[in-house]
Amino acid sequence: MILNLSKPPQICLEHVSFASRGVASSKKPGTRSQIGVHYLLQDLSFAVVRGERIAIVGASGSGKTTLLRLLNRLNEPTQGSLYLEGQDFRQISVLQLRQQITLVQQESKLLNMTVREALLYPLKLRGVQLTVAEQQVSKWVKQLHIPQDWLDRTELQLSVGQRQLVAIARALVIQPKVLLLDEPTSALDSGRSDHVLNVLKDLPEITVLMANHQLDLAQSFCDRVLHLDRGELIQDDFSDQVDWQTLKATIRQSEAKESAEWE
Repeated sequence: MILNLSKPPQICLEHVSFASRGVASSKKPGTRSQIGVHYLLQDLSFAVVRGERIAIVGASGSGKTTLLRLLNRLNEPTQGSLYLEGQDFRQISVLQLRQQITLVQQESKLLNMTVREALLYPLKLRGVQLTVAEQQVSKWVKQLHIPQDWLDRTELQLSVGQRQLVAIARALVIQPKVLLLDEPTSALDSGRSDHVLNVLKDLPEITVLMANHQLDLAQSFCDRVLHLDRGELIQDDFSDQVDWQTLKATIRQSEAKESAEWE
């Protein structure tokens, strides 16, 4: 489903599906396992306009991370098409697309760099002059309240939450058109989570799609909600049209059902 949006779409998905192949063991004794096709996403169609804040919600395994990976071309769709400002993703090089659409994964690495080096690195790749790059890094260090004594630390000297915050800063220094966040606040304390989301809300030039299981944070942040269930888009509504209590209950039921099927 595609909402009737008032602006031209920045990103558009048309009937997008993604399937994985694997060995599916038969439940019947004495029968052979078979190669099966499992759809992680099924027939997704929606559009995103510039500057939107979109929360992608759903039970564990509903396809949230898979969707973000498709938008960053870490995976390619099995069926359907994705467009960036009217241009098919397949007509854009992966490097060019990722310069415009940046993904911050739940577990981020600093590649054996210090925090300072990791923040400067994407600007160095773009040929940005060092003094200009340092100014850009300093801007986001201040805005995200990253302590100065972190800058000389390596990955092993940072907690998971600290690495998450650094990864968000590293994405913002390149000023992408679209920022994809996979559970960006999962390891942050409530104070830092609120601050990060408030910073992101004040960046109208950047579109944000965020997968987040913390619905209270999602509700305070987003303009719009995409609810996935077993790979299908079952709800696409503006935030003020969402019954958040019903949404929470629906997700809990889906997680309970999924858990029971594995027992």
